[in-house]
Amino acid sequence: MAPEVVLQLAFLILTLSIFFVMIKLPKQALTKLRAKNRANLQSSRHFVQGSHLLVRARSIPNRQQSLIHAKNALIEAEKALSLSPKDPAPHILKALALDLMDRKNSALRSLDLALSIPCVKSLSEKERGDALVKRAELKMAVNRKRRIDSAMEDLVESVRLLSDGGSGTESKGLCLLGQCYEWKGMREMAREAFEKALRLEPESIAAREGLDRLAS
Repeated sequence: MAPEVVLQLAFLILTLSIFFVMIKLPKQALTKLRAKNRANLQSSRHFVQGSHLLVRARSIPNRQQSLIHAKNALIEAEKALSLSPKDPAPHILKALALDLMDRKNSALRSLDLALSIPCVKSLSEKERGDALVKRAELKMAVNRKRRIDSAMEDLVESVRLLSDGGSGTESKGLCLLGQCYEWKGMREMAREAFEKALRLEPESIAAREGLDRLAS
């Protein structure tokens, strides 16, 4: 076969290959996108349903009924995670449901996942601040002595993220931070934290009680 023919044949094969790739790739990408969108939609549905169940669990005074709703919220959170494992929202929902069920160590692990890379990248500053306050609260409840420094790191960061937001979570974070300072004997810093919390939320019982303890 003449070299010119071989060259033309090779060029034709290359052209056809490029044409095939140009046609094939968009179809594959579209198929993946459609599958991803379906998974995201289903995950969102489970998350919304779980959130409704969590609200019910918190609002019902009957402990047994509250636990039933919390368990169902946990099931919905796990379904959402099976579809969107990198979405931090179902991890947080799962943590809150577990906390209501008094499974604080498991709740803490779920929050660790929500606040780890790559999940945390999807959270806004306020969402991250709220999650840090909750994680610090769990750390203090699970093992105060061993986790107090870690809890303080979370709370300092949460106050920075939530500053000027005027949210109840910011006030709660400051009260928890004040307690940490109080436990470590840093009374002046504890007083400052409680006073700031009281300015943000004048009705805060935790802030008033903290200031009363420091005054005694």
